[in-house]
Amino acid sequence: MPAGAYADPMLEPFRIAIPDADIDDLRTRLRNTRWPDEVDGAGWDYGIPLEWTREMCRYWAEDYDWREREALLNRWDQYRTEVDGLGIHFIHVRSPEPDATPLVLTHGWPGSIVEFQKVIGPLTDPAAHGGDPADAFHLVCPSLPGYAFSDKPRDRGWGVGRTGETWAKLMAQLGYDRYFAQGGDWGSMVSTALAIADPEHCAALHLNMVIAGPGPDDLADITPREQEGLDAMTAYDRFDSGYSKQQSTRPQTLAYGLVDSPAAQAAWILEKFWSWTDCDGDPENALTRDEMLDNVSLYWFTATGGSSARFYWESFGPYVTMHDVGAKVSVPTGASIFPHEIFRPSRRWAEHRFPITYWNELPKGGHFAAFEQPEVFVDELRTFFGQHR
Repeated sequence: MPAGAYADPMLEPFRIAIPDADIDDLRTRLRNTRWPDEVDGAGWDYGIPLEWTREMCRYWAEDYDWREREALLNRWDQYRTEVDGLGIHFIHVRSPEPDATPLVLTHGWPGSIVEFQKVIGPLTDPAAHGGDPADAFHLVCPSLPGYAFSDKPRDRGWGVGRTGETWAKLMAQLGYDRYFAQGGDWGSMVSTALAIADPEHCAALHLNMVIAGPGPDDLADITPREQEGLDAMTAYDRFDSGYSKQQSTRPQTLAYGLVDSPAAQAAWILEKFWSWTDCDGDPENALTRDEMLDNVSLYWFTATGGSSARFYWESFGPYVTMHDVGAKVSVPTGASIFPHEIFRPSRRWAEHRFPITYWNELPKGGHFAAFEQPEVFVDELRTFFGQHR
């Protein structure tokens, strides 16, 4: 079957069209928010600051233009199809270059397909963006189960491993016999699970968040760079991982606030744009207000604050498989390590699990690589995948 020929007769074109009533309801809820107090001079020490959160929510209610932002998202071809009994939403942009290689890009939490808007054009049509046509990709950007416009699973087990297997089926349904995979955050783990589940068709894997720790023999001669990575893991566990514990143990309890209060949903996500971007303490140094609120809006309008949180329970709970926790990868793997990433392992740690053929540590950028540093992200993918076309 030729690349990009649709094997799935149930593929349905999709456009985002949020009802006016939902936009009006959002603004009303924001204007009626019951705000908490805070400790004087707290800054970010206790969590997202009250003054900054109120200003972001004021902007969301009064100045943010969802219809304009919706139109930007709708520039890209989108579809829904059923895979393994679940409706999956995805962006699918085929390159004008006939020899382009398919690439599936997977986001994480608290991200979404919004993260990829700035890289879709350069990746699919490099010639139109000053690049080499030989670097072109056909792009598939799915929304994770329970995120955005994908279905919210009602049965158990929709974690990393099952999602990776589902992506393999999706790529087959789209007629792609050979493809690449890339991801960060949950997308890193889903892409890894995909490479393990489908090495006959997934030809190479690129990650911008690598989950790897030292082996027993590595501890005897930890380098300064590796000690920095260990210190970052310790700081994350102590100061920054509460969201993960809640979402992996009691996601339903959290869901009531996130789905009912847009201020709560905004605070839950916006805090991570402060913590995980390379922003020198101000998220707006890394992303614009509109960009951050595009992402928050997808969670709000689709009421996926709870269903997205369940992905943690499913992936850390009793349905964890070897796809999730340590099975070795057999396909060539590249890694781009950004300095403000949550986890920053060394190459030798990563090589315990991944056959690393490309490793680059960048001078600037954080957790949301494609969102924060789109030009660098594109260059990294072109460089690594160019070795394996």
